[in-house]
Amino acid sequence: MHEKLRNSVKPSINLPLDRWWGRAIQRPLVRLAPKGDLSGVTISRASGRSSKVRLYRPRAQTSSAALFWIHGGGMLFGRASQDDRLCASTATRLGIVVVSAEYRLAPEHPHPAQLDDCRSGWLWLQDNAASLGVDAARVAVGGQSAGGGLAAALVQQICDVAEPAPIAQWLFCPMLDDRTAARTELDAVGHRIWNNATNRYAWRAFLGIEPGSQTTPPYSVPARRAVHQGSPPTWIGVGDIDLFHDEDMAYASALRAAGIPVTTDVVPGAPHGFESWDPKAEVSRDYIDRAQAWLGRALGG
Repeated sequence: MHEKLRNSVKPSINLPLDRWWGRAIQRPLVRLAPKGDLSGVTISRASGRSSKVRLYRPRAQTSSAALFWIHGGGMLFGRASQDDRLCASTATRLGIVVVSAEYRLAPEHPHPAQLDDCRSGWLWLQDNAASLGVDAARVAVGGQSAGGGLAAALVQQICDVAEPAPIAQWLFCPMLDDRTAARTELDAVGHRIWNNATNRYAWRAFLGIEPGSQTTPPYSVPARRAVHQGSPPTWIGVGDIDLFHDEDMAYASALRAAGIPVTTDVVPGAPHGFESWDPKAEVSRDYIDRAQAWLGRALGG
């Protein structure tokens, strides 16, 4: 593990998320996520079309582009406010509006509840683009971990229908392939923060079937998609000791094979979601800086 991340990750607690009481403890803990400096934005909540979103508006909005963001949590926990730090800094640095989706959680609400909620949030942004000073054709979709997987699935769904396609996708350690969870030999590796035993339960709770099954519901597993033509330019960032590293690199290769421009940022010695666990570490700050610089270019800023 990267030396500058070791102390911040060591005290993390792996709760049994396959038990109701483990989820009951974990879900409120997202309120403890580091907030950072939020002075550059105004934060509000909005709803419509059965959607609930968290809205970040920069005090100096210098661009008509926007980011539609989806939080992580293995489909089992999480809320938009846990990413206040990243959403606020991205809105401030790029001068853009950021809209972050709230969505229902598994196992109480399996697929497609999460994707339906994210799509409702996307449609809310499209409906309100003009009043937000946003060009509906200059919106990127991004997310972290399970949110990265939902972001990839949402992009696939949007690209299959007649509406403005996202201009880019911005994926942090995305959860893309249920077949990783079916590889029981990975249970012994001991991945930090998010291990394969928990990953297996999360996919089972989300899909309603065993991960690695021969078929999966439409738009539930982005890595299972055979056709990627039409996808937007993509950034994928992940640590090289993250459980999702191999599936993320395979997805990047599949997009490239389809002619999609892909930038990957692999951080040596970094575990899953390290930039959220220790956002002040130099390795995390540099990583976010590179990611935001890429997004700014992709949005035309």
